[in-house]
Amino acid sequence: MPILVGAAQYTQPKDTLYPLDPLGMMARACIGALDDAGVHAFREMIDTLYVVNLFQWPYRDAPGMLSRSLGITPERSFYLPIGGNTPQMLVNRAARALASGQSRAVLLTGAEAIYSLRRALKGDVVIDWPTSEQPEKIDGEDLPGVSGLEAAYDLYMPSYVYPLFETALRASVRRSPDEHRFYMARLWERLASVASTNPFAWSREALSAEQIAAVDQVNRYIGYPYTRSMNANINVDQSAALIMTTEEAARSLGISPAKWVYPLGGADLNDIWNFSRRPRLERSPAINKASQIALEQADLTLDEIDVFDLYSCFPSAVEIAMNEIGIAPDDPRQLSVTGGLAYFGGPGNNYSMHAIAGVMEKIRQDRSVKAMVTANGWYITKHSIGIYGGSATINQWVNRDDSPVQKAIDAQSLAEPVEEARGTLRVEAYVIRHDRKGNPEKGTVLGRLNDGSRAFAHIDADTEALLRMEESELVGAAGDVLHDHESGCNMVVFPGSAF
Repeated sequence: MPILVGAAQYTQPKDTLYPLDPLGMMARACIGALDDAGVHAFREMIDTLYVVNLFQWPYRDAPGMLSRSLGITPERSFYLPIGGNTPQMLVNRAARALASGQSRAVLLTGAEAIYSLRRALKGDVVIDWPTSEQPEKIDGEDLPGVSGLEAAYDLYMPSYVYPLFETALRASVRRSPDEHRFYMARLWERLASVASTNPFAWSREALSAEQIAAVDQVNRYIGYPYTRSMNANINVDQSAALIMTTEEAARSLGISPAKWVYPLGGADLNDIWNFSRRPRLERSPAINKASQIALEQADLTLDEIDVFDLYSCFPSAVEIAMNEIGIAPDDPRQLSVTGGLAYFGGPGNNYSMHAIAGVMEKIRQDRSVKAMVTANGWYITKHSIGIYGGSATINQWVNRDDSPVQKAIDAQSLAEPVEEARGTLRVEAYVIRHDRKGNPEKGTVLGRLNDGSRAFAHIDADTEALLRMEESELVGAAGDVLHDHESGCNMVVFPGSAF
């Protein structure tokens, strides 16, 4: 039976004079996880090493460099593609490998040092880090997160894509823009409260809903409808590591059962890859099905889960997960064990490893606790879900075939949006980008033409009109769309009475 026996987190102090590079931070977390397991001999048993993809300062061979630093000789080493789903996906993968006998001891780690890198670029600190190079190999399919057409409308930054999900979701529940802004803020207040007591959190200020919702020069909109404090914070220095093995190996090494945490169930599914081809932007069939599959494997119901860590890059990610899993808005259960990506910190692809480490701590404190972790890659695209507890389940980790479920999700894909649109376009979702002074500078919509096909368009409007579109609901409004051959993009004009 696979188990987790070691975990460690490291948050590099903001004022450190000699900051560690990501590799050094990973090594520190790995040593901490080995110490947490409590058995020195475990280091010699590690046969599999997983390193989560680095956003900044990658290395030619991160797994090899880390192995040499730690003095380990794993038989198998992997460096994974981009995706915030990766840590939970790796736990699921490692659990299957341990259950089948393919592995005996697995080390998982990841880090980001973006805060220190930016300090160095500004001349605030001097860094003497190993050379950064493109990785010599990536183990897995490294697909771009957006289509060429989505990128043509500058929809490749998460802070501009997730607002599309949010405005579609807001319209689906019929909240006014102001009502929904405070709904999001109250949700994020819950996360800020958790971060305020987490010693590993990057920001430990217990922001109120009023502070999170307030729009001002500091807490400005970046991609409407999100204020700055609703956005994931990647400007952090954080690392984490996990150690997995089997019950049999742990017993033979003398690892205390008080350290053991069981991965009870897990599933990995994708939503339709390009978000513009999903039938409904506010839905995630993959989260819905993956949560059901993971709970079934764990032999648990949703009501038996005591605590969650829902991937929280933006409010829509949490809201959609809650809706798909079946968590009511007024459910009192904890939605994050860390404080979320806005306040705990969003260390690139590795955030959920911190969530899993946090879940392990809760279960070690109370063996009856059952926890669910959801992890999300790209734009509500790649999903991995895990269930954790303090005792084993009757169901085993086997190579289950979930491909029929994946094929059923993929079969719902819409056609590619129309490149050169003409006629009436009815808005399904929109985002308004803001400059660094907080002024709206560009709006983009995704909508339907009269024949039902989808199209993107930039909004042809002045600043005053864009401000009105933030105060009123633009979803459902109809405008006249034409293709602008000079820019290569569609442009839509809304009559003053449209919203």
